[in-house]
Amino acid sequence: QLQLVESGGGLVQPGGSLRLSCAASGFTLDYYAIGWFRQAPGKEREGVSCINSSGGTTNYADSVKGRFTIFRDNAKNTVYLQMNSLKPDDTAVYYCAAEDDYGSTWYRCRDGMPYWGKGTLVTVSS
Repeated sequence: QLQLVESGGGLVQPGGSLRLSCAASGFTLDYYAIGWFRQAPGKEREGVSCINSSGGTTNYADSVKGRFTIFRDNAKNTVYLQMNSLKPDDTAVYYCAAEDDYGSTWYRCRDGMPYWGKGTLVTVSS
């Protein structure tokens, strides 16, 4: 069974940091682009960041540029989202998703990616 499991969420004060993990079970992430999405209460799900299978192409939402970093460790079959300088507006359930990008550097993450985790809650509050 192909599964993605997010972890690392929790309560953090504004200005603090968290590192989220997206671990694959049942398949290798080597061939997959990975996206991080988030959904806050009352808001639509939005794309946060995306990394292609090679790790050489990354994208970020304007709201997180300069604060978040996506990277992968294929040996651990895991993709990470390092979140720094967190703001209350970052509060949301964060999801990771995967799709085979066939090694393309032109691939972009999308809402219709076939594999999704169940999410991990990030709460930024003083």
